[in-house]
Amino acid sequence: MNLAEAALIGLVQGLTEFLPVSSTAHIRLIPALAGWEDPGAAFTAIIQLGTLAAVLLYFRRDIFVITRAVILGMLHGKPLESPESKTGWMIAAGTLPIVVFGLLFKTQIETSLRSLYWISGALILLAFALILAEQKIKNRMEKGLPLKSMEDIGWKEAILIGLAQSIALIPGSSRSGVTITGGLLANLDRSSAARFSFLISLPSVFAAAVLEFYHTWHGIASSPANAANLAVATIISGISGYLSIAFLINYLKKHTTTIFIVYRIAAGTGILALISSGMLKP
Repeated sequence: MNLAEAALIGLVQGLTEFLPVSSTAHIRLIPALAGWEDPGAAFTAIIQLGTLAAVLLYFRRDIFVITRAVILGMLHGKPLESPESKTGWMIAAGTLPIVVFGLLFKTQIETSLRSLYWISGALILLAFALILAEQKIKNRMEKGLPLKSMEDIGWKEAILIGLAQSIALIPGSSRSGVTITGGLLANLDRSSAARFSFLISLPSVFAAAVLEFYHTWHGIASSPANAANLAVATIISGISGYLSIAFLINYLKKHTTTIFIVYRIAAGTGILALISSGMLKP
């Protein structure tokens, strides 16, 4: 990999990490189309430190308030005494499923599941799951029933969204896509579903990036080129990721996820067509 390739992968990572279209699918697909080698799950996990920084920066006030409330709640012996502290514990509860499944299926996630067949299937099938979630929200609004906000997220909603997030371990599914879907199925409004989606990603993304960084440190440290590629990709992914978050939060205040559903189905179908034509190797 050269710096130009690393920069492009970082840009794609940042732009697609928070949109419900799957960053992993794009990072796997673009090198395949360009004739480059697959950068691999470890490279992808490490440059997520950039998008992690984007979330921390964009939601810095929320994170400060939530962290402070959790600490004060524990000191007072009332961990759920405020909406902010409750949100913190809901994030923790929602993180457990992806930790368990991530450890159980680590080998498959890094190898066989990166097949373009899996990626295209996840893009298409989970697009239909998002259609069902949107239909549920539409029906609820037509009946005049209220939608839930961040403050309404309880154990049931947190676990449901957490289980949805664990599906993101399958490349092509999209972390934001499945967690927003889970949020909509739990009757959250779109903006709240997106906000909780980004916040619940923080613990698992941080843990995965640090773990991969530790495991691959020897290779990174032994090659200035590897270190430079990772640094460039991570910085660019952080900048583009911040812009992506701002766009999606504002977009979902007034729009549905239809445009992303159409894109996912088109992308998944296009990948299958390229494979069957021999232009791509699965």
